[in-house]
Amino acid sequence: MILRNSLVAVTLLTSVTLAGISACGGGGGGGGGSTTGNTYTAGVYMPAATFAAKCLSPRSGTDPLTHSAYPDMAGSSTDENNWLRSWTNDTYLWYSEVPDLNPSQYTTSNYFPLLKTSATTASGGAKDKFHFTYQTSVWESLSQSNTDVGYGVQFDIVQKSPPRRVVIAFTEPGSAASQAPASLARGTTILAVDGTDINVTDTAGIDKLNAGLTPTAAGETHTFQVEDLGSTTPRMVTLQAASVTSKSVPNVQTISTATGTVGYLLFNNQLAQAETELVTAVNNLKAAAVKDLVLDIRYNGGGYLDIASELAYMIADTNMTGGQTFELLRFNSKHPSTDPVTGSAITPTAFHNTTLGLSVASGQPLPNLGLQRVFVLTTGGTCSASESVINGLQGVGVQVIQIGTTTCGKPYGFHPADNCGTTYFSIQFSGVNARSFGDYPDGFTPSTAMSTSSGSSATLPGCVVNDDFTHALGDQNESLLFVALSYRMNPGCSVPPAGLAPGMTLKLIPRGAAEGTLVRSPLREIRVLRSPAS
Repeated sequence: MILRNSLVAVTLLTSVTLAGISACGGGGGGGGGSTTGNTYTAGVYMPAATFAAKCLSPRSGTDPLTHSAYPDMAGSSTDENNWLRSWTNDTYLWYSEVPDLNPSQYTTSNYFPLLKTSATTASGGAKDKFHFTYQTSVWESLSQSNTDVGYGVQFDIVQKSPPRRVVIAFTEPGSAASQAPASLARGTTILAVDGTDINVTDTAGIDKLNAGLTPTAAGETHTFQVEDLGSTTPRMVTLQAASVTSKSVPNVQTISTATGTVGYLLFNNQLAQAETELVTAVNNLKAAAVKDLVLDIRYNGGGYLDIASELAYMIADTNMTGGQTFELLRFNSKHPSTDPVTGSAITPTAFHNTTLGLSVASGQPLPNLGLQRVFVLTTGGTCSASESVINGLQGVGVQVIQIGTTTCGKPYGFHPADNCGTTYFSIQFSGVNARSFGDYPDGFTPSTAMSTSSGSSATLPGCVVNDDFTHALGDQNESLLFVALSYRMNPGCSVPPAGLAPGMTLKLIPRGAAEGTLVRSPLREIRVLRSPAS
C-alpha cells in the first residue's frame, strides 16, 4: 500500500503484490499431484527442475507470447515452494543469507517474501528492497508492449504524512487524463479520492485512497478532487482505468544557447518500445548537431539492461566506448564464470552499437552523438537500469554531471522466472562498469565538492535540486533543467527562478526531509536480462 495512517509510506504495492497474487492459487501444503522429493531436510536442496511447473492450479492452453503450450502439470503448493527454495538457493545473489524454511509450512504467497536477505546497507536501508512477484501475463504485457492498467497519470507522493501532498508528475501523451474533460497536467494537486480527504488517518479511509491511486483492473472508475497549478478553486475529475501504453521518450527538443545547441531528452522507461523511440530521438538530436545533452531520467525506473547499453552508446564518443565494457554481471559465489539461468559464460555487456531487435529490426547501426559529457536529471525515481546508464558512462570516462536528488540505489537485477503463472523477481546479479565499480546501493548523489566523474564513486559532480512541479518537463525554467543549463555555462549551483508563470501565485512545492514516492508498480523499477529466446 502507499499510505498508512501517519506513517512513512512503504514501497509501492508491496503488500498488494505479495498478498494479492498467490503463485498458482497458493493454498496449503497439501493439494493434489506429485510431491516427489518433498520431504524436507534442512540444508539439502534438490535441483529446482525437480519441482518446476508442478502446480496447484495448472494452466492450460498456449502462452500468447511464446505460442507454446504451458508446461504446467498437476502438483501442490509444496511443490511450488520447493521450486522456490531450490531456485533461490541456486541463483539468489545472497543465497547464504536466506533462512532455510520448511516449504510445507507456508502458502506460496507467504513463502516467497521470506526467501531473501535481511541485511542492511551502510545507510541502514534494506539490502534487498526489490523482491516481488507479478502475474506472468501482466509482466509479459508490460515488458513487450509497455502497457499496463492505469489512468495515464504518474502520481508523486511529495509529503507522505499529514498534511500530505500528492501531485501529478506527468500525464501520458494522448491519455484520457491529459485530455478534456479531465485535462490533468504536471503540478495538479490531489485533494481527495472518492470523497475521502487526502489527509485521512483511519484505515478504511487510507484503503480508499490506495484503491483510487492504484487501480488494478481496466474499467475501474474513481473520482478525484483536484486543484490545478495556479488555481485556488478545486474541481472534480472522474478517471477510468484502462490499458495504457506508456511512451518511453515523450519529450525531445533542442535548446539554442550562445555556445551551441543543447539537446533535451526525457526518458521515462527502458522496455522494448524504448528502442524505437530512442533511435528516432537521437537521430533528431544528431541532425541538430547538439553540443551537449541533458538526459532527464528523474522518473525512469529502468527496464532492459540492453536498452541502457544502447542509449549509453548513442550518447558517448565512440573513441571512449569502443571495445569497452558497459556492464559486467556478477552472480553468486556458486556461479563465478557462468550465468546460472542461461548456462552461458559470463562475458561483459558491451556498448551495443546496433539494434537488438527489441522493437527495431536487429542489426541496424545506432546513431551516435559523440559526446564526452552528459547532464543527468535525477530523483529517487531514477532507478536500476537507468542508474546503469550513469555508471556505464562514467566507467569509460564520460563526465556525468548530476542535477537533482539521490537516485534509488539498485545496482542489481533479475532473470524474471515464471512458474505456474507467476513471474518471480529475485535479485540474481550485480553489475560493475569498466572500472569495476558498482557499489551504489544507496544511490548516486550529486555533490558540489567534485569537479569530475571518477568512474568509481557513487558521488557525482553536480547540484542537489528538488523536483519542480510548477513547470512543465522540458521548460527551461523548470528547476532541474535550469540549473543544468546554468552549470553548463558556468560550473556551479545557481538558484533557479521562483518557478511560476506570469499570474501564478503558488510557490515552489517543497519536499519533506525525505524524497517523495512515485506511485508505480515494482515492475517499473527493474533491471532485467532478456530471456535466452529473446
